[in-house]
Amino acid sequence: MNFLAELRRRNVIRMAGLYLVGAWLVVQVAATLLPVFEAPAWVMKALVALLAIGFVVALVFAWVFELTPEGLKRDADVPLDQSIAPQTAQRLNRAIIIVLTLALGYFAFDKFVIAPRREAASVAAATQAAAAKSAAPAPADEQSIAVLPFDDLSPTQDQAYFSDGIAEELMNALAQIKGLKVAGRASSSYYKDRKLPLGEIGTALGVATVLEGAVRKQGERVRITARLTRVHDSLQLWSDSYDGDLQDVFALQERIARSIAERMRLLLSDRQNTQLVDAGTTNPEAYQLYLQATSIFNRRDRTRFVDAIAVLKRAVELDPTYARAFARLASMHVVLASYTDADPRQAHDEIMRYSEQALALDPGLAEAWAARGSSLSKFLETQVQGRDAFEQAMLINPDDPTASFWSGLNLLTTGYRSMGTARIEHALALDPMLPNALRWRGMLYLQDGDIARAEPLLQRAYDLGLANTANALGDIAMLHGDFAASERLWVDGSRGLDYGMTREDLVAVHHGIFGDAAAKRAGVRAMRAVLDKMGSKQALPTAPLYLFRLDAPAEGLDALRKRDMGERIDSMNWIWTRAGAPIRALPEFGDFLRDFHLPELWDKYGPPDLCRKGVDGNYACE
Repeated sequence: MNFLAELRRRNVIRMAGLYLVGAWLVVQVAATLLPVFEAPAWVMKALVALLAIGFVVALVFAWVFELTPEGLKRDADVPLDQSIAPQTAQRLNRAIIIVLTLALGYFAFDKFVIAPRREAASVAAATQAAAAKSAAPAPADEQSIAVLPFDDLSPTQDQAYFSDGIAEELMNALAQIKGLKVAGRASSSYYKDRKLPLGEIGTALGVATVLEGAVRKQGERVRITARLTRVHDSLQLWSDSYDGDLQDVFALQERIARSIAERMRLLLSDRQNTQLVDAGTTNPEAYQLYLQATSIFNRRDRTRFVDAIAVLKRAVELDPTYARAFARLASMHVVLASYTDADPRQAHDEIMRYSEQALALDPGLAEAWAARGSSLSKFLETQVQGRDAFEQAMLINPDDPTASFWSGLNLLTTGYRSMGTARIEHALALDPMLPNALRWRGMLYLQDGDIARAEPLLQRAYDLGLANTANALGDIAMLHGDFAASERLWVDGSRGLDYGMTREDLVAVHHGIFGDAAAKRAGVRAMRAVLDKMGSKQALPTAPLYLFRLDAPAEGLDALRKRDMGERIDSMNWIWTRAGAPIRALPEFGDFLRDFHLPELWDKYGPPDLCRKGVDGNYACE
């Protein structure tokens, strides 16, 4: 009992309490800050060990010494009548209160501010880890290859379109060889100028070999160098250089493709024994023009779409039998109508004209059929013909990534969600870095509530330069509880789609989608004002989608029915999601189906996922 009293008199107990509270506060702050500076784990362990040692030292110090007006003295040397231990006790009590207040303040800050963010970060990390695990590449087939974009070694460094085009032609030729898996164009192009180890590239693309090369074009002379490397041990299997003039460029490509096929010991069909590389023309100048336009098309550089169309027109003037150039003209008008405010009807006329010319020259061009399907399916009265064209494209070449992707989108908009998803997944299997296919597969996961799979796909599409993917990333940021990031991403992404809306309009819609009933009403008013301002002759393709998401299904359906929206993919797809149930329950939904000629399509190709035909001949959708 006397010992306990002595501990109290010497303020040892108070010192212990003050030290423990202070040490707890230090550890909590360190736990928050050390990860920010990426400190190794031993730093926290060392800090805890030092604090533990310091605790013993503090208790011994409090027992042995006393603070006096003359400074520190040994407790044994201070007479009891001169001791100021009671005053020191009061100071320690005040210090304990202050430190406890700080600790409680930090506890509240951690619980209500830091912890939610930490949990969101943890969820995001778990999401990415799960996605990475699920997306782990399978062992590469030995008969597989990626053709990387060739380097431009021309003196003026202005022939990138030509070197890239040579590589793409080789890739197309190799893709025709039975038994050889070839990585898609977008996936191979992703690694241009990234200077990554071939092992990393091969693993990401799931291939066993990689073809690299360079093109030096000077005047009419051209030199092509190429090398084939095995991924797993970086062994160079083959390399060679080919010299000629532009008149020889087709023969040079043929020699390279045959050398690769021979090196990989692949059997060629009878037709391929005659010719592997089919550039579609024997005119070198027309071929170069085609490559220039293709470079713009592949990048979806909408600021130069008109230039690409002019270049292709010149190509078909030089070679009126150039079927591939006519097909690419049709495809250019497909993206022109989707990415700009070009008149959809005028673009449709051009697509039909150029695709007809292409198919008259070569009925087996999948690209021309896919372009027709994409355009025909945008108009109500030609839904069935659009689906027919897509099916013809898939019959001709089921492994064309663009045709598979465009066909998948068409299926999504007409209710065939499972089949459409499968075709988009097939496009990604052929070309894993196809940006828009990544975006759509991610959005489909998001609409089904699978955030773990949605987020990495959407982030990858955004990183590949598809800016409008930020819209869907804004939805995910909201699910993580970050309203500010959600607004920024959603509005920035939507501005790439909605050229008829101001930032203030989009902010109002965002607040409505993710806010309360009052915010939703304000969002609907903003959309009404935008549509009134645009008038009945102008379309805003996303207006129905925004009205659907603002809990105004009837207004959204009315806008979709009464306005010629042109590009309706996002809005039509929403109808067939789980969130689209209120739309499908509207009394006027049957009229909408008939307006869009969907029953005719379903009669020919079978009912979609959510609809069944009744005895009265009408379709009922869940």
